[in-house]
Amino acid sequence: MAKALVLEKANELSLRDIDLPDALGPEDVRIAIHTVGVCGSDVHYYTHGKIGPFVVNAPMVLGHEAAGTVTEIGSDVTHLAVGDRVCMEPGIPNTRSKAAKLGVYNVDPSVRFWATPPVHGCLTPSVVHPAAFTFRLPDSVSFAEGAMVEPFAIGMQAAAKARIKPGDVALVTGAGPIGIMVALAALAGGCAKVYIADLVEDKLGVAAQYDNIEPILIPRDDPGQILRDATEGWGADVVFECAGAAASIQTALEAAAPAGCVVWVGMPVDPVPVDIVLAQSKELRMETVFRYANMYDRAIALLGSGKVDLKPLVSETFAFDDSIAAFDRAVAANPTDVKIQIRLDQT
Repeated sequence: MAKALVLEKANELSLRDIDLPDALGPEDVRIAIHTVGVCGSDVHYYTHGKIGPFVVNAPMVLGHEAAGTVTEIGSDVTHLAVGDRVCMEPGIPNTRSKAAKLGVYNVDPSVRFWATPPVHGCLTPSVVHPAAFTFRLPDSVSFAEGAMVEPFAIGMQAAAKARIKPGDVALVTGAGPIGIMVALAALAGGCAKVYIADLVEDKLGVAAQYDNIEPILIPRDDPGQILRDATEGWGADVVFECAGAAASIQTALEAAAPAGCVVWVGMPVDPVPVDIVLAQSKELRMETVFRYANMYDRAIALLGSGKVDLKPLVSETFAFDDSIAAFDRAVAANPTDVKIQIRLDQT
């Protein structure tokens, strides 16, 4: 039995003991969890009890953005040692699947992802995890930053899909946590400037603290017009749609330059119309993002180099005993909040 933050059902959380898998296999490591981030998907399970076909039918431990310290290693583990500071990739594919062999294990239908029903998450003091999906953190990267590698990896996946060329100008629609992570990844990937659009001025203020990120307040400003004005009428070389709203999907198509690229990152709750003729008339290249594959090493390398600083995005850190309050804070969706975290190790 282990203490954990348990989603009993929609709108009901408990901090209680629960029986969790604890056996350490030869290729596994045991990790003392230090910090866990509260993700939008965690909040959605809390408030709705489901995301699409994934339904919480039994009590489930939440949390999938985590960092901690290795406390035990399996007999076949050679690249990690007890005492290593690490972060963990939460999606475990079937390594023998066709998707894994093709290097796109993120779309493996059999992937087991922390805090996705019926798989328990990591908001508990200790977890067992495959060593192959456990990554050592550089000394310069804190546990708080390590717990943000997971959402930053989504930004990295989006930037990689965009095939950014040095000097590109990009637009990001949606200034939530993922939108800001995508903007930072786009800059790291070679963009000269990234414009970011949102309805909430406070969110844009958080993003605008970074150099070369330019805010666009909707509906006061028209993103398409601003991008055309900034590029002598051409438009954005790359657009990252991170809001998942019908209006911003149209904005993405309108703001993209001819022969440009649109990367679909945000996930609409319901099907939305897409102006295919507009996309065809510009011969846009369109890419989609679902989580990430083989991005953790690169994300950690960027954080360790100092080229990307995620520390300003931690809005508040709660103690483990205050986990329910942390989730209620995330549900409140304060406009200046980006990432709420829970710290389990108080030493």
